[in-house]
Amino acid sequence: MPRICLYPKDVATLTGRSYDAAKRLLRRARQAAGKPQGALVTVQDFCAYTGLDVAEVSTALNT
Repeated sequence: MPRICLYPKDVATLTGRSYDAAKRLLRRARQAAGKPQGALVTVQDFCAYTGLDVAEVSTALNT
């Protein structure tokens, strides 16, 4: 089953950033999507914020 939500460890792996920097990036993506604190961030939300390609991120997560 394909994953649709991102966690800080995923963001750290995808971007090469530290875990703490990945948490901050994920927090900013959540805020940009207008989601409340604690809400899950989808691949689409993250890609819309960072400009990354949804297909590439999905492929990297599901392999």
